[in-house]
Amino acid sequence: HLSFSLSFTGFILLGFSDWPQLERVLFVVLLIFYLLTLLGNTTIIALSRLDPHLQTPMYFFLSNLSFLDLCYTTSTVPQLLVHLRGPDKSISFGACVAQLFVSLGLGCTECILLGVMAFDRYAAVCRPLHYTVIMHPRLCALMASASWFIGFANSSLQTVLTFLVPLCGRNKIDHFFCEVPPLLKLSCVDTTANESELFFVGVIILLIPVALITFSYGRIVRAVLRIKSAAGQRKVFGTCGSHLTVVSLFYGTAIYAYLQPSNNYSQDLGKFISLFYTIVTPMVNPFIYTLRNKDVMGAVRKVLCRGYDSR
Repeated sequence: HLSFSLSFTGFILLGFSDWPQLERVLFVVLLIFYLLTLLGNTTIIALSRLDPHLQTPMYFFLSNLSFLDLCYTTSTVPQLLVHLRGPDKSISFGACVAQLFVSLGLGCTECILLGVMAFDRYAAVCRPLHYTVIMHPRLCALMASASWFIGFANSSLQTVLTFLVPLCGRNKIDHFFCEVPPLLKLSCVDTTANESELFFVGVIILLIPVALITFSYGRIVRAVLRIKSAAGQRKVFGTCGSHLTVVSLFYGTAIYAYLQPSNNYSQDLGKFISLFYTIVTPMVNPFIYTLRNKDVMGAVRKVLCRGYDSR
């Protein structure tokens, strides 16, 4: 089967070609979003390195998330921008395999990392006296590495299984990037086994972190309600509220894309849903985490003042 697929020269990504007027608007909007994603996430990584006050487990995971989001959007958006600008919507077979492997690997890693970040917040709020012992730098590095390893191990499996499916000469993907559900739709054989396996893995990768997040935040809310000072409550709800906003955006859209029965899956709606977790969430992450965060705003001011003084 694989040798049959390899006889392809490539695929056509139909993307938003049914809406030529929308393509122009999308190009401008997505270009702005992409530049904001690069700026916001690069700023968080730089601040986490430059400011000693931000060298804590929370910012270690946040800079991991920012690096991940930079890679995630770059694996799909630049190519989408090129396709939105001109008539050529083609992608080579090798580029499609690479795009599927990288984007799925990064997406799975983000699912797990957001769960790990919820555990970090739980330890900080519910076990403050033991926090530095629990969230030891070695454990933080281990949890981050495990997230990346599991994400890309799953992506390797899904990429191989997807491209083993015979396509019988079909090469028009009704999507804006190479993703598993629309690729399986090209198949000329029954893909029930692939869809069942994808659903099963999707439940594990998506719902186990969601369960961990729900547990963590259930405990956090109980702990916060015991805090006597209103300022203390506001600070905790500010940090945790921002995390929950990111989580709802990311998991909500990813669950729609991967845990939907294929006969209910609307391809057009699927494209717009995919825009959320490939570009909107990575763009808003830095702003959601930083706009209500005094530590980060203080670090920005310090770095800017240092730069101004050095002149």
